[in-house]
Amino acid sequence: MSKAKNSKKEDKKKIVNNFQINEKDTGSAEVQIGLLTKEIKDLTEHLRVHIHDHSSRRGLLKKVSLRRKFLKYLQADSPQRYEKVVKKIKK
Repeated sequence: MSKAKNSKKEDKKKIVNNFQINEKDTGSAEVQIGLLTKEIKDLTEHLRVHIHDHSSRRGLLKKVSLRRKFLKYLQADSPQRYEKVVKKIKK
């Protein structure tokens, strides 16, 4: 495997560990929000360099929309968990 793939896997593991509710949690809303936030940040940096990359811009908008839906769900379901996630995202 290449270095880039290894670093992406390690980044993903760190995010999952940071946002997971319990040891085996890999798909909760919190984890999904954390992973989407990382992807959004990466795409934003990519688009600063490649201004005319419209397909990536569309992907970014889809990810932002999906994250917004997860946050809306979490806010309605458990306001305490929502507040924790928002604080972690803003770091």
